[in-house]
Amino acid sequence: MAAYVEILRREFPNMDSELFHYVTGVLDSSASDFESVDEIFEAIGDVLQEISDSKNEDNVREICQRMFNTLKLNTSNSSKPTLLLKTPIQLSKMPSHSDYKTEEIRGIWMTKRDTGTTVDAKKLEKAEARLRAKQEKRTEKGSQKIVSPVVLEEASASQASSKKESRLEASGKNKSYDIKIENFDVSYGERTLLTGAEVHLAYGRRYGLVGRNGLGKTTLLKMMSARNLHIPSHISVLHVEQEVAGDDTRALQSVLQCDVVRESLLQEEKELNVKLNSGLNDGTESTRLTEIYAKLEEIEADKAPARASVILAGLGFSPRMQQQMTREFSGGWRMRLALARALFGKPDLLLLDEPTNMLDVRAILWLENYLQTWPSTILVVSHDRNFLNAVATDIIHLHSQRLETYRGDYENFIKTKEERLKNQQREYEAQRQYREHIQVFIDRFRYNANRASQVQSKLKLLEKLPELKPLEKEPEVVIRFPDNFEKLSPPILQLSELDFSYSSSSSIFRNLSVSADQDSRICIVGENGAGKTTLLKLLLGDLTPVQGIRHAHRNLKIGYFSQHHVDQLDMNVCSVELLAAKFPGKPEEEYRHQLGGYGISGELAVRPVASLSGGQKSRVAFAQMTMPCPNFYILDEPTNHLDMETIEALGNSLNKFKGGLVLVSHDERLIRTVCKELWVCGDGTVKRVEGGFDEYKDILQEQFRKEGFL
Repeated sequence: MAAYVEILRREFPNMDSELFHYVTGVLDSSASDFESVDEIFEAIGDVLQEISDSKNEDNVREICQRMFNTLKLNTSNSSKPTLLLKTPIQLSKMPSHSDYKTEEIRGIWMTKRDTGTTVDAKKLEKAEARLRAKQEKRTEKGSQKIVSPVVLEEASASQASSKKESRLEASGKNKSYDIKIENFDVSYGERTLLTGAEVHLAYGRRYGLVGRNGLGKTTLLKMMSARNLHIPSHISVLHVEQEVAGDDTRALQSVLQCDVVRESLLQEEKELNVKLNSGLNDGTESTRLTEIYAKLEEIEADKAPARASVILAGLGFSPRMQQQMTREFSGGWRMRLALARALFGKPDLLLLDEPTNMLDVRAILWLENYLQTWPSTILVVSHDRNFLNAVATDIIHLHSQRLETYRGDYENFIKTKEERLKNQQREYEAQRQYREHIQVFIDRFRYNANRASQVQSKLKLLEKLPELKPLEKEPEVVIRFPDNFEKLSPPILQLSELDFSYSSSSSIFRNLSVSADQDSRICIVGENGAGKTTLLKLLLGDLTPVQGIRHAHRNLKIGYFSQHHVDQLDMNVCSVELLAAKFPGKPEEEYRHQLGGYGISGELAVRPVASLSGGQKSRVAFAQMTMPCPNFYILDEPTNHLDMETIEALGNSLNKFKGGLVLVSHDERLIRTVCKELWVCGDGTVKRVEGGFDEYKDILQEQFRKEGFL
């Protein structure tokens, strides 16, 4: 029996059977369509309120929330195939001699109501009409998307072949694990991302790949992992890109399966033992078993489960979670599992694309420590400045369609790059002044016969000088959070003695009391699953507490950035159309101006959202969030996919913003730049850390020492 049925019977024991069948029919038939508790309340809230004298609107909404939770759980775990009809069935036009049984096709709209029902018939019909209109709207919207899908451009790479390398590869004499990819181009559709580029990766070094959003960092990793760029065949490459597929394999076993050699030896051992025990053998089995045991001992196969368990524990998997089936994990945890598999597999070249996006602060610190002793080569794209400082031995900078390598960590890269720019500027100025000096001489004596030979000599000298190229500077990133609003008297947002749980068996928060005002700069940290996002939703008022009070100032206007905000953008339209649909009635110039303030200008603003990079999509989401001019921001992992420069601009803008801020982030630099107060989620409560991020980091390092990670 569905859980929501039990909720209905428990909360409304006097509901008549006809009405009960109607409500459960609505929930059952539209379970996959409901996207929020508001939609369930809109569909059946009036009906439930009408039949109960003891429950007000808030009570009914809370019941709808519980039913929504069970519906989402049921639909996510359901493995039943869905039958899609190409056209709607017109029941009124079906012939009377149809072979279908009426009972098999009768929907909730054909159910006759008992005239003695206790609910207002008009309200019931109104609820039916609303739900019917919603379903028709979704059907129409879905059909429109199918008619005109966005056709995404494809990435491609080309490389000039080297006969010397080809001969060396064919001979099998190339034993080096250094990687040299020279004279290659990478493009995305008609856009050229890299031209005549080259990259050298020395074995055992750890490279951080940095550059502005949309320049092609992720595309370059994909071209390398697909071997569209030449990498010697004896070098194993692993790109952590997609989450692990969900099936009945346990998490620990999923990691162990990455060691193909160990798995094949264990499988062969099992098959040989079966033959020996059955008596169907030819005498060679014992010899082969001895060889297998020797090989297993050589690769330390018996230590593999412990090593895999340590990696999983470092990434946040508890002993219980390590024994869970992969299908039971969310997408974020499956991405962690993919990272664990890569770390366990130890490829010759490990490609990581924003690995810290899926991790909390604790897991990031563990990963930093783990990668510092990595034996082979790493190429990592990351926006986390502190992570690159801890991990990278070299930085590769992608800009102006080329790659430049710098020795040292990210801080050293910044210093060296600034020094290079100063030298280039001095060289440019000196060359320009020299040209001007020559040109002055030519202009002065151009028509002087006595100086004709000298003028000709100067003209030839001017022609031989190299082409004067101005210094290439990347445009400065500017983000502005509008703050033309009045000061509100505190407290403007408060949770008092609040309890919350998603089910009666487990409690997320107990006796929680926190508050924020327009001067607040609060960062919420804690392990994944500790309740950070739940706390944000309680502050927003999106979740109803079991008990306790949420107080919000009547003039409070919250801007919310969800960590899944980017995924919820309409990918089939351009950014200008996106804002126009969200905030209709304004001139196109205003939408373009708003987007331009976040770096989405010119051709980018009219390109389909689906074709933008992850960082560019985040900027569109920021533009959409700030358009109504909120006076308080709640930001959940806003730095995911943003480049370093945009994160710096984000931090500077938040510091200038005159409203309040609650932030969930794992980016250490942003936290230190912006936040004055640190809240730690865990064990059903929220604790304030007086010493800020430094004290929190010390607490985590001490935990690592106790758990044997350090």
